Amino acid sequence: MIVILTNANSLGWHIQDIQRAAVLRGQQIEVCQWQNLTTLLGPCSPTNTAGETIWAKDICLSDAKVILPRSIGPGSLEQVVLRMDLLAQLQYQGVAVFNPQRAIEMAVDKYLSLANINRAGLPIAPTVVCQQLVEAMDAFEKLGGDVILKPLFGSEGIGMTRLSDAQSARHAFEQCHENEAVIYLQKFIQHPGPGGADLRLFVLGDRVLCAMRRTSTDDWRTNIAQGGIAEPYEPSDAERTLAIKAAAVCQTTIAGVDLLVGADGRTYVLEVNAIPGWRKLTEVTQVDVADEILAFVEPHLAC
Repeated sequence: MIVILTNANSLGWHIQDIQRAAVLRGQQIEVCQWQNLTTLLGPCSPTNTAGETIWAKDICLSDAKVILPRSIGPGSLEQVVLRMDLLAQLQYQGVAVFNPQRAIEMAVDKYLSLANINRAGLPIAPTVVCQQLVEAMDAFEKLGGDVILKPLFGSEGIGMTRLSDAQSARHAFEQCHENEAVIYLQKFIQHPGPGGADLRLFVLGDRVLCAMRRTSTDDWRTNIAQGGIAEPYEPSDAERTLAIKAAAVCQTTIAGVDLLVGADGRTYVLEVNAIPGWRKLTEVTQVDVADEILAFVEPHLAC
């Protein structure tokens, strides 16, 4: 049995795509909500798996063979921490989790993932993470007076701002400070040509399954959710190797790795997504990503 964990009432396109592929493969899919996770600890637990049984309503997750986490969903800090704890416990019980708790926690935290990528010697854009206005303004100058301010947690380009003058930067940093937000700054890397362009490589295990190039003619943001235009892309061997290494550093086996080729020809790792989407990738590359994911996890169903 394969269990997909997702938000309450969130049977989105990706889950429906996995269900479609599962029917063709004759695989059983159950969809459970994070909000319904419950655990029973101690000698009264009906399972002999470390004395703990985890379930969601009438589905026993401790009996699952494979778990595919999708969007973690809204919740308090306590709720999100518990969900990650239970995901780790399921992995300890022998359930194959793609991606596991540690990978999700690392990838969702831009600082933590980038710090690990940097420590592994992979190329990243110069980045400063701080909490105070003075340090932020100093970083703005040191990074060349042209930076991208990003939320520490976030995706799809939401909340990102390009700052290229000191007055706007100061105002943005003051707002971050008032909201008790971490100030995460990256040097703006000039793209070749007009607008913006970056690469999304979909890593599955130890290979790059497919890739696309995202462009924008009138904005530096290329995220599809922000109006970016996608086209199929054949990555070089060096780009494939870089993406696979970045995914491995973040302990992901299913990952969307974003790379940026600067005007100087250098390639940088922007981030690793541990719960990647593939709707646009499937559309532009004609690769059945959902089927490939199920083929990848299928050996664990026989265990």
